[in-house]
This record gives sequence, structure tokens and C-alpha cells, in this order.
Amino acid sequence: MPKSQNPLLVILAFFAIYVIWGSTYLLNKIAVLELPPFMLASIRFVVAGILIFIIAKFMGKSITITWRQLKNTIIAGFLFLSFGNGVVVWALKFVDSGFAALEISAQPLIILLLMRILQGKKIQMMSFIGVILGFIGIYLLVSQKQIISQENSILGMLMIFVCMLSWGYGSLFVGKADLPRNYFVNTGYQMLTGGIMLAIASFIFGEKWTYPLEWSVSVQYSMILLIVFGSIVAFTSFNYLLKVVSPEKVATSTYVNPIIALILGWYFLDEQITLQSIIAAVILLTGVYFINTKRKFVVFSRFFR
Repeated sequence: MPKSQNPLLVILAFFAIYVIWGSTYLLNKIAVLELPPFMLASIRFVVAGILIFIIAKFMGKSITITWRQLKNTIIAGFLFLSFGNGVVVWALKFVDSGFAALEISAQPLIILLLMRILQGKKIQMMSFIGVILGFIGIYLLVSQKQIISQENSILGMLMIFVCMLSWGYGSLFVGKADLPRNYFVNTGYQMLTGGIMLAIASFIFGEKWTYPLEWSVSVQYSMILLIVFGSIVAFTSFNYLLKVVSPEKVATSTYVNPIIALILGWYFLDEQITLQSIIAAVILLTGVYFINTKRKFVVFSRFFR
């Protein structure tokens, strides 16, 4: 580690992308049990986006962007946040938080397949093995009778999968799109525009909006943690780590987040952890490891938590 790096900051940053992002599934689950999903996600991202712009101004960062960049941030905001995150929050009404985290951990598999279909990228042998393991893990995960028997659980699982396709396409899109160079400002625009689109969706679907003072204490705390830590602190930590350590080390959050989500869901919400879920998690995350090790890309998980 270079002398210019602060070891304590690196440790705290890893804690943020491991534990804080892993806990966002629990926090979203707690909040969505009381609040309408699109309203919940809208408030989170609009407030976080505004706070990011305020912080950027204090840091002396310019928030001026071109019309083309604005258009691209709106597209990315829709793919990642309005649809990608908003619908996942909706799906959490019907599936456990730990289960959702495990299903979403297969995201690198989806990105790899989209790269093959849309860009003609060849799949190397190690990655191919990872894909096979990934599909086996997903099958073991979603085929459990106690999960399928829950009301609307299949619909929830399918919608999470569709969100993963949206995230995957968004990941490929931002790789080539003209976006603000400063990641902090870029995320601020995506969160603000994505949150506004979520608010529009909330009104279209007739969700009832309530004041924060009307929420239960647990939901109030969940929203504060989602906005401040899940959307701002963890994202800043993510970008800091990308500059001071290797991308492969940053990508290890892909393997840790589902484990954190499973443990927190079990401890706080009494969500069941079955032996089949554990086996599915081991096989699925092993497949993701094979894919990430060979492709050496960092998934855009910072937008989905």
C-alpha cells in the first residue's frame, strides 16, 4: 500500500461497501413493509442527489454538465434507479431481503451474457464454468418449495431478474456514454433524475404519500441510513477504493454483500436460511468468482443498493 494512502480509511471504506451495502436490503425491506415502494425509493434518491450536489459545491466541484451528458444521466438513472432499484424495492414486498441479495449477486453472469449477445464478446473457459455454476446456483435458490409457496414470490423473483437485465444493459451503456467525469457529480444527477422519475411513477400508480413524521421510528431510521450511508457514504467509499486498491479487491463486495444481507435478514426479520439456500449461495458465488476473476470488471453494484 503506497504511503499516500491511509490504512484506516481503506479499512473503513471496505467496511462501508461490505456491511453498509449488505445492510441496505434489510433497510429497504423494513421501509417497504410500511411505505409504498416507488415513493420510498424516490425520496431516498432525490434527497441523496440534493445532498450530493451540496457536498460537491462545498468541495469546489463544478456541477455544470452538457445537454448530452444530462440526457445520458437520465437514461442511466432510469436503468439503474427508477426501474432497476425501484422495482427491486417493490419486489421486496414479496421476497426475503437475503433471498433478493443472493439473486442479485448473479448480476456479473447477466452482464457477461449481455456482452456476448449485444457485443459479440467471446466467453472464456473459466467464465463459461462460472456461468454454468451460476445457473445451477440460481436454480437451487429459486426452486425451494417454501419460497415458491409464498404469495407473489414468483412474480417478485421474475421482476428482480428483469431488473438485473436493466442493470446489466445500464452497465454496458455507461461504459460508452458521455457522462460527467466526476463520479460524485455523475451519481448526483443520476440519483436526482432517477428519483424524479420514481416520483412520477408513484403518482401514476396512485401511491399514497405520507410525511416522515407519520412514519414509524424504525422506518425513519431506515430511510436516514439508506440516504446518508447507503447512497452517499458507501458510494464515496467505493470510488475511493477504486483509486487506491485494485478493482478485483473492490469487486469482493459482490461476494460479501449477500452474506451480510442473509445474516441481517435472519437476525432482525426472522427470515429463514435453509440448507439449500446455503448450498445455492456457495455455488452461485463460486460461479461469480470465476466470472469476475477472468473478466476483471467491477460490477456497477453501487447503484443498486
